[in-house]
Amino acid sequence: MLRLARRAVTLAAHDRPLRAVEVRSASAALQAPGAAFVTLTRGGALRGCIGGLEAHQSLAADVCEHAYAAAREDPRFEPVRPDELETLHIEVSRLGPPTPLDVPPEQRLDALRPGVDGVILRRGMLRATFLPQVWEKVRDPLEFLDMLCDKAGLPRGAWRQGDVEMLVYPVESFAEAVGDDAPSNAG
Repeated sequence: MLRLARRAVTLAAHDRPLRAVEVRSASAALQAPGAAFVTLTRGGALRGCIGGLEAHQSLAADVCEHAYAAAREDPRFEPVRPDELETLHIEVSRLGPPTPLDVPPEQRLDALRPGVDGVILRRGMLRATFLPQVWEKVRDPLEFLDMLCDKAGLPRGAWRQGDVEMLVYPVESFAEAVGDDAPSNAG
């Protein structure tokens, strides 16, 4: 996954089109449907992050598509330049299927597993997610959910309301070694 992501980011930085992924030569896990987020950092600072919440193509194609988009299309950042590639760090998060947090709204805070659960908030067309890695920076569950409301365009505390759906999902994360573009499993 990391090699596919690195290849896609390199194509994006050089303003080359993303080529179709040859899925038949990929492992069975990469050929299977999958959803992923690709996070780019440089010097520890976020440089791009784009992904999908539901599997609609092979994991290999999903990783390539989101790595390319993280390098070129994250609206918070300018596209990645070729001179940044050497110092760019890539992390790929493979998402498990989201499942509703099936507890009454007043029990949601206690039902969350900080550091484990990725969380999606959804009301109508408004939705947002935080990967489990966000727990490393926002350890307080109340603040975590209020920040997720902000991200979704919902008022803080909206997660307490019954018309706001909350889903959780597991993530398996793979990251390049810091200061290196060699893949390593980050757990």
